[in-house]
Amino acid sequence: MTVDIREQGGSVVVGLEGEIDLQHSPAVRKALMDLMFERRDVVVEMSGVAYIDSSGVASLVEAYQMARRNGSRFVLAAVSAPALRVLQLARLDKVFALAATVEAGLRG
Repeated sequence: MTVDIREQGGSVVVGLEGEIDLQHSPAVRKALMDLMFERRDVVVEMSGVAYIDSSGVASLVEAYQMARRNGSRFVLAAVSAPALRVLQLARLDKVFALAATVEAGLRG
């Protein structure tokens, strides 16, 4: 699991790659929550996510909720098919702002 954080277009892009499971979700949560405390607009690039479990989904939901409270943007971009399937099963594809590409998420 890797978490790559970079500035792009006035927002922060968080690139996630690998498996977001119980072992790795604390690192994802910390990275996202640190940005939420800074009140940053965040685009989470998920094209490299091979697997996500409920702990990973919970990390995304928590960051999304804090972004809403802060008035920040929180977008999931280029969501891989396995991750999208989990979001769809939980009906979170109707909750999160989803973008086909990082660029589209930045324009959002």
